[in-house]
Amino acid sequence: MRKVEPIKILMVEDNPGDARLIIEMLKETDELDFDVSHVVRLDEGLKYLVTKEFDVIFLDLCLPDSKGIETFNVMNYNAMDTPIIVLSGLEDEIFAESAVGKGADEYLVKGEIDSHILVESVKHTLEIG
Repeated sequence: MRKVEPIKILMVEDNPGDARLIIEMLKETDELDFDVSHVVRLDEGLKYLVTKEFDVIFLDLCLPDSKGIETFNVMNYNAMDTPIIVLSGLEDEIFAESAVGKGADEYLVKGEIDSHILVESVKHTLEIG
């Protein structure tokens, strides 16, 4: 069953290879449609939030203009009503627990996800079927 409206995702990811891979993973499902807006800096993501509404945010924590948990804190403050899925290269359980404890809906390690895990995380975050 396809959702009529595409799920609007703001992806804040500075690595072009990771961004392409994530977009390709989302295309692999027939279950849902996705409309991805991609930016490479935190400040660009914050500007998008002023003019557009998103269903979910994919957030890398290591960006050219922000690093670590502060990246999440700034995005979370500016997008309080939008779920955030952290996509990180860091496989750090304590850091993951900290991010989720501060309000991240999911913490996924980029090298450990596939299309199924990514789509299931979106569905879980948005409470879709």
